[in-house]
Amino acid sequence: MNQVKVSLVKCADYDNRAVRSAILRHFELQGGIESFISKGDSVLIKPNMIAPKPASCATQTDPAVIVELAKILLDFGARPFVGDSPAWANMKACSEAIGIVEPLAKLGVGIKQLRKPVNRRLEHSGAKIGISSIALGADKIINLPKLKTHQQLIATIAVKNMFGCVSGKAKAIWHYRKGATFDDFCTMLIDIYKLLNPVITIIDGVVMMEGPGPISGNPKRLGWLIGATDPIAAEIICCDLIGISPEQLPMAATARKIGFGCTSKGDIQIVGDLPFADSQIRVVPAELTPLRFSFPRIIKSIVRQIWILMKAGRKP
Repeated sequence: MNQVKVSLVKCADYDNRAVRSAILRHFELQGGIESFISKGDSVLIKPNMIAPKPASCATQTDPAVIVELAKILLDFGARPFVGDSPAWANMKACSEAIGIVEPLAKLGVGIKQLRKPVNRRLEHSGAKIGISSIALGADKIINLPKLKTHQQLIATIAVKNMFGCVSGKAKAIWHYRKGATFDDFCTMLIDIYKLLNPVITIIDGVVMMEGPGPISGNPKRLGWLIGATDPIAAEIICCDLIGISPEQLPMAATARKIGFGCTSKGDIQIVGDLPFADSQIRVVPAELTPLRFSFPRIIKSIVRQIWILMKAGRKP
């Protein structure tokens, strides 16, 4: 088979010019922005917006990455908007927390809660799941996850970010329904990714999260943006960057079983800033908790979500 490209571009910090340059280089290394986007396309920028915490916590995709990608798409002639369905609170609260509301408004780029689910039958898992019609209605999707360790899945890198296109607290219910085994849950996540089919993934690994991710971990400077059209290849290379064996990663193991993506490191071509051996780090792993959410946990989660939204609504 032809080798799959994973692009690595060094980015020391979130200086806007440095981030813009790094994103543009990813497009160049992957064949040019015109390979992915056409002028006039409605493009969903799908960051990781999970909880209303500031950018310094490394809980969400950094604002510089979101805003600079939006500018690049506008300059190209596309019609970008930013959307997600956060596990905690909503897009308004999460966007305000990282300070993207004003800069995106100045650009005329909308921020949308991914709601209005429509049922879709998933290919391998057989589940019928509600996917946001707003996400489905975009001409193209660019996946913009945050690199994080994860208390249920070791690390979340590329594939799981598209789970945010499942509206609201339905995500917690699917943790219960498909969380009996890693294979069941990861197969569902892969099916969702395939259904939505992002044209490219650009992973925010400038500052990642280590420890008890995906919400309560600690920021860890890594200094990379990682790009790929094949999310599993990206996950394998990211594992190398942070000292995790890809064999430990449930997502990669499930992908290998169902024949999704590039699961062999020998079939991956790394392009961009090389070598990266001196940039490898060791991260504090997450202490694992059960993948399957219990029914009381789901109820507690829903009650907490209501409280967070009410609190956000009371802010001036």
